[in-house]
Amino acid sequence: MDRPSIYLYTDGAASGNPGPGGYGVVLLCGGLRKELSGGFSRTTNNRMELLAVIRGLEAIRWDHARVELYSDSTYVVNAINEGWLENWQRKGFKKVKNVDLWMRFLPLREKHEITFHWVKGHAGNPENERCDQLAVAAYHLPDLPADEGYESGENSLPL
Repeated sequence: MDRPSIYLYTDGAASGNPGPGGYGVVLLCGGLRKELSGGFSRTTNNRMELLAVIRGLEAIRWDHARVELYSDSTYVVNAINEGWLENWQRKGFKKVKNVDLWMRFLPLREKHEITFHWVKGHAGNPENERCDQLAVAAYHLPDLPADEGYESGENSLPL
């Protein structure tokens, strides 16, 4: 069966870096829309940008989906489109931050056909703006959980 493409918009935000942070996701497919968000008491903007991508991909219910992914994070988009991720892998992820999340991303990348697109943040793209609203609202919620990967220091590998 030929399934339609999925349009995945993502954004992450943190108030302070580190500070409270959140992610926002909008998935669009065949006239359907799904929004996801979540927040943590202490994290970084880059972690939330990457976690938004991960949570969006995890929400896809079938394998080998064609995904058009839009992010305003040069960190995430360049890691894929410029080959940084492959280079980090070859070097054993030494001196790389957010390894816990990149390791979580890798099998999702293999599971789907993903094209990454960079969009300028806060430039009027309605879905990107919505993701930002979701991310900011998420980190303003009370009783946010800890970002265990950030707090434990497992987000980077030693030299």
